[in-house]
Amino acid sequence: MSTTFMKSPSLLFTSESVTEGHPDKLCDQVSDAILDAFLTVDPRARVACETATTTGLIAVMGEVTVNGNVGDIQDIVRKTVKEIGYTGGKFYFDAESCGVVVSLHGQSPDIAMGVNQSLESKNGEMSDAEVEAIGAGDQGMMIGFACNETPELMPLTISLSHRLTRELAVARKSGKLPFLGPDGKSQVTVEYEYGKPKRINTVVLSTQHTAEISQGELRAQIQEHILNKVLPANMLDNPTIHINPTGQFIVGGPHGDAGLTGRKIIVDTYGGVARHGGGAFSGKDPTKVDRSAAYAARYVAKNVVAAGLADRFEVQLSYAIGVARPVSISIESYGTAKIDETKLAKLIDEMFDLRPGAIIRDLKLRRPIYRQTAAYGHFGRTDIDLPWEATDKADALRRAAGL
Repeated sequence: MSTTFMKSPSLLFTSESVTEGHPDKLCDQVSDAILDAFLTVDPRARVACETATTTGLIAVMGEVTVNGNVGDIQDIVRKTVKEIGYTGGKFYFDAESCGVVVSLHGQSPDIAMGVNQSLESKNGEMSDAEVEAIGAGDQGMMIGFACNETPELMPLTISLSHRLTRELAVARKSGKLPFLGPDGKSQVTVEYEYGKPKRINTVVLSTQHTAEISQGELRAQIQEHILNKVLPANMLDNPTIHINPTGQFIVGGPHGDAGLTGRKIIVDTYGGVARHGGGAFSGKDPTKVDRSAAYAARYVAKNVVAAGLADRFEVQLSYAIGVARPVSISIESYGTAKIDETKLAKLIDEMFDLRPGAIIRDLKLRRPIYRQTAAYGHFGRTDIDLPWEATDKADALRRAAGL
C-alpha cells in the first residue's frame, strides 16, 4: 500500500487465507515437518525440502546435510497428512494409502561453502566468530511489516482471514461441524477511510464438505458457528457474505488440485498489504535468509510499531550469498513516522544485528519450531509462541528516539 492509501477517503482492500487441508498448505506442512525432524537430531542441519502432491501421491525432494538419522521420511509425511485430517479416503485422499516418493540428497558444495565457515564454541552456543563467519545462504530481498490495525500489529484483512480458516479447522476437529472437510479458503475485504479500517465490505468462505449436508444447512451452520464467532460486530454494516458461492465443494485437497510448497507466500505473510521479496519459507533451514531474514524483518517492523515510532512500517533487507551483513536496509513508514526517517533507519541499524548468524542466535532459530507456522500465517500469531513476534526492543527504541 502506498502513501496514497493513507490519503484516500474510501478504499477497498482484500486478503485471503487457506486452511491446513489446502493442497499447497499440505505441502508446506510436510516440508516443515521434515525440517523439524532434521533439526531435532541436528540443530545445524541444512535443509531445503520441497513437496508436491496430486491425486493419491506426495513427492518429497530436495537437499539435506545432517549429522544424524531422522528415521523413515515416509512416516513423517503420513503422520502430517493424518494430523491435517485426510484419513480413510472420505475426502478422496488418505494418509495411509497414498503413494509417497522421497528424493533427498546432499546440499550443493557451491552453495554450502558460503555458510559453512562455522566455528563452534565450547558450550555449544554460537561464538562471535561463528556469527561473523556465517554468510547468507542466498541472495535476495526480504520484507517485514507491521501496523497498528490489530492487537497483534497485523493488517485487519489478513488477520480476519486467518481467524476464519483457523475456526473452520477447530470446528472440524472438535466435531462441532463434522461435515467439514480439510480443504477451504477465506477472503475478507475491508473498506478503509484515510488508511484506517472502517467496515467489513465482503466475506468469502469456501469449505470442503461431505455429500450428506445441503448447501442451505451448511451456510446456516457456517454463519452461526464461524462468521458470527470471528467477525467483529462493530465492523459489520450490511456486508456481502458468500459461503461456498459456486455450490457444493466435495472434491478438494490433492484430489481436486495439485499442491506445491511455497505457493502461498502472500497468505504466509501480510495478505498483500506489504511488498514481498518472492522467497517462500517452508522446508528451509534458518541459514536460508528467505526465511530467517523475513522473520528478522518482521521483528524489526513490529518493534518499531510497538514502540509508537510509526503507525505502519515496512522494512526491506537485502543480502548477497556468502556475505554476512545486509547489502541494504530500506524503510517505508507511509508518512506515519513519529521521528525523522533517517534517524529511525539509524536506530534500526544500531539496535538490530541483521547478519544471518546473529538472527539465528538472537531468535533461537535452530529449533524444531517450523511445522506450526506452516498454516494460518507466519506472523501475528497469538496461538503459538514465535520469537520474531516479541516486542522486547520496543521500550529501548522508544527511549533512544526520545519519545
